[in-house]
Amino acid sequence: MRLAWLTDIHLDFIDPPARAALAAAIRAEAPDGVIVTGDIAIAPTVQALITELGAAIGLPLWFVLGNHDFYRGSVDEVRARATAANQHDSAATWLQAAGVIRLAGASVPTALVGVDGWGDGRLGDFARTRVELNDFYLIDELSRIPRGVLRTRLAAYGDEAAATLAPLLAEALTWAEHVIVATHVPPFREACWHEGAISDDNWLPFFTCAATGEVIRAALAAVPRARATVLCGHTHSSGEATILPNLTVLTGAADYGHPRLQRILEL
Repeated sequence: MRLAWLTDIHLDFIDPPARAALAAAIRAEAPDGVIVTGDIAIAPTVQALITELGAAIGLPLWFVLGNHDFYRGSVDEVRARATAANQHDSAATWLQAAGVIRLAGASVPTALVGVDGWGDGRLGDFARTRVELNDFYLIDELSRIPRGVLRTRLAAYGDEAAATLAPLLAEALTWAEHVIVATHVPPFREACWHEGAISDDNWLPFFTCAATGEVIRAALAAVPRARATVLCGHTHSSGEATILPNLTVLTGAADYGHPRLQRILEL
């Protein structure tokens, strides 16, 4: 089985011919399915554009949402639209509401699970960083709130992702020998790549989801017979990290206006 992986494609930065060319380039690789790990567009257009891409490719497409996907809108509203689309046989499936996906045709029993994830403020130095993201101005739930409230809310989003992921991993690991975990935000410091190096304490609070990392590490440590590959993005820089002998994290690179295929996963 062959899965195409893309991340941080920002389809709202490109015109319809370029979006059609991206779909054609994916089809040319003859994958059996496609995974997109977030930052697809912005809130008003994300559902339409990911559905358009899925229809143009004509293959199963699974996605998680990234922080940019909530810009100029609400987290709750975007997720509600994604959930509704799942229920109406959309050309693209939001993984966070899809449960455990059995990937038929892989060489070993393989599961796909996914959650959006969030920079949850736990790694690095939240108290001293001067980094401010557009998230804190363009996402309704995070817009212009006191710093202490922001920290609590980011942690809550991280906890929500972890609480969603934990039972999915537990279910998948009862039968799967390989689990693909799709998420937007790197779940470990070691996977938070920026231009060939690990992000420093100023950026780590907003570019890692420690809560999901704890869940993934514990699950794979408890089941050494299985292995997991985590696919993530968010940092716009590529890298690979081995967290445990059976746990690898791939972080994808991106350039605004130039979406591309990260790699083909041979399963």
